[in-house]
Amino acid sequence: MAKKKPAGYVGRFAPSPTGPLHFGSLLAATASYLEATTNSGQWLLRIEDIDAPRASPDAEQYIIEALESYGFEWHGNVRFQSREIDRHLALVDKLLTDGFAYPCSCSRQDLANVPRGPLGRIYPGTCRRGCEGGDVAIRIRTNALPIAFHDVLQGRQEQLLEPESGDFVIRRRDGLIAYHLAVVADDFAQRVTHVVRGIDLLDSTPRQIYLQQLLGYPAPEYAHIPIGTNPSGEKLGKSTGAAAIATEEVRPTLVAALMALGQKPPAELAECRLDAIWSWARENWNMGVLTGQTNLPMPR
Repeated sequence: MAKKKPAGYVGRFAPSPTGPLHFGSLLAATASYLEATTNSGQWLLRIEDIDAPRASPDAEQYIIEALESYGFEWHGNVRFQSREIDRHLALVDKLLTDGFAYPCSCSRQDLANVPRGPLGRIYPGTCRRGCEGGDVAIRIRTNALPIAFHDVLQGRQEQLLEPESGDFVIRRRDGLIAYHLAVVADDFAQRVTHVVRGIDLLDSTPRQIYLQQLLGYPAPEYAHIPIGTNPSGEKLGKSTGAAAIATEEVRPTLVAALMALGQKPPAELAECRLDAIWSWARENWNMGVLTGQTNLPMPR
């Protein structure tokens, strides 16, 4: 039976400009792009540049040029998250006004000895009833009700936010908007319906769904693909020394990404034109082969 195409599919790729694209980034871009295009949908490019201290000089332009060299085509202009700050701050104010958020003056030193869970330090609710001090963060007030969702690849997921993560930050003490609020706000503003991204972000999804519930936003459909790993089994990334992907002779790297994503391209495909590689990929794309997997070793 032919796969039913979802109506109005809008996907996206949202890299942070902390360095050049590496093979793991290419896996996420390729999977999200092929899911969007094979579902007759739109694929958006958003640069998540709200954390200026972590940004790498010229990384934004490098990311865009690298994607262009691989033949990715996105709908509309590139969106820069840092240009949406006023809208993000308005949402912080709304959550405060509605009683879903509160100021917190706790420093890292104050929280140094609190219990840790799989998601990091579990905030003990110290400032829920008020706090003193100048610079404050803004935290979301969580509860112990389960946040559950079905991930297309990883199956049913459930998280209890209050005991597992505690009240999480949506605006930092330095005034910067935290990732969870920014991504929820921008996915809604861009009408994103499907999110395909790395499994390293799977544990973040319940917090984002909780924010969507508080703000009255619909939740996208989520599919978390396995992460790319180096020969030591470590996630490919800047911290593990992942090399930048080639941006000149890109065909072998793109075919290697398809292989890593379980698509079994013929060996001679790497010698074909770039548009022919993408044509083969669209005709043969099957994300379902990644179901239940968590790691994708990088081809040697």
